[in-house]
Amino acid sequence: MLTIYRTPMEGAAETVTPLMQQVGTMQKGDWINLVDPTPEEIRLVSAQTGIAEEFIRYPLDDEELARVETDDGQILIIVNVPVITGSAVLYDTVPLGIVLNDEYIVTVSLNELDLYRNFSGGRVKSAATFKKTRLILQILQMQTNIYLKSLRDINRRYEALEARLRQAMNNDDLNSLLNLQKSLVYFTTSLRSNDKVMEKLFRTRTIRMYEEDRDLLDDVIIENKQAVEMADIYTTILRNSMDALASISNNNLSKVMNFLTVITLIVAVPTFITSFFGMNVPMPMADNPFTTLTVLVVCVVASLLCFFLLRQMNSYNKWH
Repeated sequence: MLTIYRTPMEGAAETVTPLMQQVGTMQKGDWINLVDPTPEEIRLVSAQTGIAEEFIRYPLDDEELARVETDDGQILIIVNVPVITGSAVLYDTVPLGIVLNDEYIVTVSLNELDLYRNFSGGRVKSAATFKKTRLILQILQMQTNIYLKSLRDINRRYEALEARLRQAMNNDDLNSLLNLQKSLVYFTTSLRSNDKVMEKLFRTRTIRMYEEDRDLLDDVIIENKQAVEMADIYTTILRNSMDALASISNNNLSKVMNFLTVITLIVAVPTFITSFFGMNVPMPMADNPFTTLTVLVVCVVASLLCFFLLRQMNSYNKWH
């Protein structure tokens, strides 16, 4: 899908920058957004903007690494952006490519991203297509904010799952907890890669920046580091929770096995006693009319003694 955004140039000198408009034709100073583009759209954009097709195709590989690359006056910036997958694993990350030259800025991604709607809806103040450096930094800031929002959502989901698991464990909630952990792993890896890209932009002069632009990039780097720390904290909490739940599950299993062992031993005592009287050999008290009653009483007493003995042993083990 090919979308073209334009901010009227006459707003450049005004206090309030006009909102971006979606237009049908390309001209210098436009922002061209490609979402899962067709080969024809890639060739069209490359021919119109002079940007190499390879730079447009790189971000369409979902395994592409975050990086900054320059070639013949063209700059490629690739960062990883969070997306909702709609599958068992709630969140994943996809590459977002930002390609620019002296006349155009092109963004490329496999998925329709939330940050596009924020720009087209005018929610990003002073966003203008002819301010390419500022627009790039605002895109980076927006994707970092989406990370922070997604991390808070993951934390809320985790707290809800933890509350349910404290009541009763079930496989569905445990699987959901595992999927949240996978999402955090994706986030942590992507955020660290993005951090290297932003640090490189800040240290080098890959793109021309004014002092206020460097201040904005510094703010974005700080927010990204905050997202990294949040992801690390949530990952540690989730990992410890999974370990604690595994220990609780093993403890519950141990209690059940202990109970079954006690029942087995108690039942084994009367079985052991009555087996003697079931043998086809002469036995003492064979002619006594109270033999059956006597055997039953002995079995009950022996079972009770076994029960109290096992109970005492269990109490001793608890305190020692």
